[in-house]
Amino acid sequence: MDFSARYVALGDSFTEGLGDADPALPNQVRGWADRTAEQLALAHPEESWGYANLAIRGKKMNQILAEQIDAAVAMNPTLVTIYAGINDILRPKVDIDAMIAKYSDGLGKLAATGARLLVFTGYDASSSKVFASIRGRTAVYNELVREVAESHGAALVDYWRFREYNDWRLWGIDRMHMSTPGHINMANRVLEQLGEIVRIPLPDLPPIPVRTTAVTIKENAAWTKEYVGPWVSRRLRGVSSGDNLSARWPALQSPLA
Repeated sequence: MDFSARYVALGDSFTEGLGDADPALPNQVRGWADRTAEQLALAHPEESWGYANLAIRGKKMNQILAEQIDAAVAMNPTLVTIYAGINDILRPKVDIDAMIAKYSDGLGKLAATGARLLVFTGYDASSSKVFASIRGRTAVYNELVREVAESHGAALVDYWRFREYNDWRLWGIDRMHMSTPGHINMANRVLEQLGEIVRIPLPDLPPIPVRTTAVTIKENAAWTKEYVGPWVSRRLRGVSSGDNLSARWPALQSPLA
């Protein structure tokens, strides 16, 4: 099918859609990018929209650049979103300057297609007891991303400044990926950056539970065992939860299919 508008989403678990479960879809997730693509197609019926999502959970910067950039360029996109580098920041050692220099090269290839290009800053995890330690790294990463985004004429989705994500109801049970309401909110943020008027209604959030100290300790212990332990183990073994997965939508297709 010949699409007049072509949206390609690149990145890792953030863009793949982890936390927004949908057993009927590839990799059993939906996510903000799927939701954004659907709204764009609905808002602009005069255009024939094609959508591809090449993001795979656990991918680091070099993998995203090597596996997704050229594939996206080959689709002759009119819109590209990309979020990359946070999995690198979570590693014990990372050369952020060198990583962003490579990122800039990749963004240059995408910008050369003439597509609208949206780049994300990293989330300010100061409210997370586990990830607050990388706040300084993320701040450095973000400042460099701002520079390269500007140099390539890319728009910036400034996740760092989205304070609504301090509400843990926008996060999934693993406390690492956005929940369905979090993904819907992110889709609305992207639509806003694109200058679109349409917004997806947010579902009602459940009341914030009141927990005793004993219950909190028990829940934190269960969370550490179920999510943090395996996450640390994978990094120590040099493996990723996405090693055996393929891109959810590897070729352009209608987001309304």
